[in-house]
Amino acid sequence: MRIDKYIWAIRVAKTRSLASSFCRDGKVEIDGKRVKPSKILKVDEEFTVRKGAVYYSYKVLGFPKSRVGAALVPDYVLDVTPKEQIEKLKMIRLANIDRPKGLGRPTKKDRRNWAKTLGDD
Repeated sequence: MRIDKYIWAIRVAKTRSLASSFCRDGKVEIDGKRVKPSKILKVDEEFTVRKGAVYYSYKVLGFPKSRVGAALVPDYVLDVTPKEQIEKLKMIRLANIDRPKGLGRPTKKDRRNWAKTLGDD
């Protein structure tokens, strides 16, 4: 199965075109190499998807015929995301909580403070 179709089918991306753009933009990797949307996946292969600042890792268990419901996703994919990435996601969510809604886009100073908090330089 094509990787863009698989990413869409297991609900990593909301639309198939978004899954294809992840691949084209270099946000999907297999064995550390960026892949095109037409890359064919194999069972037991691991791939990484970057969404924002977090790298999610998955292992292929099987291939669905089409997009599956959220309850059936564990039958086809195993989430092997490292603990550091999950902690990073929690830190990002905590950093965004203190910002009141309706203030608009974050300023450059806000982004620098978040980077300092998260350890990204």
